[in-house]
Amino acid sequence: MINRNPRRSDEPIWWGLFGAGGTWFAMITPITILVLGILVPLGIIDAESLSYERVSSFVSSLIGGLFVIATLALPMWHAMHRVHHGMHDLKLHTGVVGKIACYFFAALISCIAVIFVFMV
Repeated sequence: MINRNPRRSDEPIWWGLFGAGGTWFAMITPITILVLGILVPLGIIDAESLSYERVSSFVSSLIGGLFVIATLALPMWHAMHRVHHGMHDLKLHTGVVGKIACYFFAALISCIAVIFVFMV
């Protein structure tokens, strides 16, 4: 028998943020590490191009601000979703409290990222 009124789940929201965070972390973070951690120290990219004034003006722009927010927030949602489901896999059934704690922490980091961008 088919249940015509299934109970709604909030899981698609968390899976969407999980997928977006994983994709961002897999595709954007390695390029950021390559540029900031390897190419600039080796002198391949001029360090002056990453001066405080230029970086500050980039972060102050709409695209730059969204980039910084996404770089901080999306991987955190991915990580906290993994922690939430990882606790279940380890037989640490924290229930709704664990779910709220994980997603609250991800939301907190996201809010801090937004505040950081708007304060600069």
